[in-house]
Amino acid sequence: MIESRGRRDWEVPVTVAELVNGGPLAGARMWGTGENPVRQVRIVDDLATLGSVPPHTAVVLVGQAASGGWAVEMAMRRAWEQAAACVIASSAGMSAGSGAGLAERLGVTLIFVDEDPLVTAVRVASAAARPEAARTQLVARCATRLAEAGPSARRVLGVLNSELQGNAVALLDPWGSHLAGRRAQGLSLAEVDIPDASGGTLAILVAHGSFQSPGWPSVVNAVLALAVTPLIAWAAIERLAAERDVALQSALATRLLTLASSRTSPYGRIGDGGEGSVPQGAAPGTPPEADPEASGDGTLARAVALRWPVGGPLTAYAIRPHDADLDDLQMIGSIIAATVGPGPVLRREESWAGWSALPPERLAIRLAECLAVLPMPCAAGVGAQVPDLGTMDESLLGAEAAAFVSPAGVVARADRMGPAKLLAALPGGVLRAPAQMILGPLLSVDRDGTLLETLTAVLDEGGASRAAERLGVHRNTVTTRLERIRAAGFDVDDPGTRLALHLAAHVLRSRPVV
Repeated sequence: MIESRGRRDWEVPVTVAELVNGGPLAGARMWGTGENPVRQVRIVDDLATLGSVPPHTAVVLVGQAASGGWAVEMAMRRAWEQAAACVIASSAGMSAGSGAGLAERLGVTLIFVDEDPLVTAVRVASAAARPEAARTQLVARCATRLAEAGPSARRVLGVLNSELQGNAVALLDPWGSHLAGRRAQGLSLAEVDIPDASGGTLAILVAHGSFQSPGWPSVVNAVLALAVTPLIAWAAIERLAAERDVALQSALATRLLTLASSRTSPYGRIGDGGEGSVPQGAAPGTPPEADPEASGDGTLARAVALRWPVGGPLTAYAIRPHDADLDDLQMIGSIIAATVGPGPVLRREESWAGWSALPPERLAIRLAECLAVLPMPCAAGVGAQVPDLGTMDESLLGAEAAAFVSPAGVVARADRMGPAKLLAALPGGVLRAPAQMILGPLLSVDRDGTLLETLTAVLDEGGASRAAERLGVHRNTVTTRLERIRAAGFDVDDPGTRLALHLAAHVLRSRPVV
């Protein structure tokens, strides 16, 4: 991020690019870098008068000087000799022609405008004479449009990207992953934090692009700051809506998990090498999105607005009522959210579930406090800590299994319970569908069931040698099968996935796979 150096930056001369991307020449067609400063304007109707044009002048062609492509090219050559800032001509009856090539070779920017060049000359002259006023006008226009946009992330990002042309403005989560807006291109010009209710960082508004003038980063920073209030309001409205509607939370959380487990997710999945650890402000190197909330159809942005943790490590939990109908317990979701802390609360089969950024030991303490205030007897389970949302299903699976075997009023941790104890109390139907989902890639290549049998034996016995003795095969045979299991995307040595694999293998081995 380039720090603002104060209001004095607003007084430096405007550049041609700044006039086109955020000033009176907005919407004009430009060829060339536009990096030259503009100190004054000269209206030229006779090419002979170009010999007296001082440096850093915006030359506006009218009359004979703008009578055709040949005249424009001659004007550009003369402008280059005089170190002019740019050449401006009417677009009527004109095509870029060789002028675009000349702009690149000579370093003189060529601009075609649709309005009367004389009107353009007046507007550019005003901006050149009073650069601070021109920049203030841009900020004021953005303030008006942002007020009209209201508390909507989509509309706010749309305003910023349309007004700050030539720049890419995006909303990132606190871990630097893209949520909404255009994906980063160019250098980082400005960053503004969007605070949450607790004083932390809810999200980060970032602008990338070229340095159109020394004062441009300061102007961009001022514009981004205007967007903080409507984005805070947007986040508050999202939170209120979700708190009133548990079904909305469940739908959003389910969609988020589906997104996280897909190969298009910025949070990756098991064995997929996703981008869950994108450095703050990093540029993914992809073209700008046409839809300002194209990332996950806005799901990630809404989750961040709700203060849900979306960057790892994460821990799942489950709360299961004893002898109660979940349909009659809508208030439980609000109680859980108030005691457990930021995170989703969703309905899953016979339990309430969610995830937290807290480690398992601290989450277990929060859940114990929650069980003490719930209006009916409930049990709770805590899953193993996982690195990201892409592996959340494993933690949820363990949490639900632990809650299922736990007595009322007790919080059980899946990472401290043996698989045999869990399986002794769980009917196969409870975990069969999740088990098939987890082991799906293995089942697709395990034609005769030997890989599943080997995986179960290795996890039961704690190693390849004892598994070989149990299976009655050579140790090298087990090693070869383990390589095939790893090739399918499963690491039996990873403590974060071993419990889920162990449970899933036992569930599927207890009944033939259909």
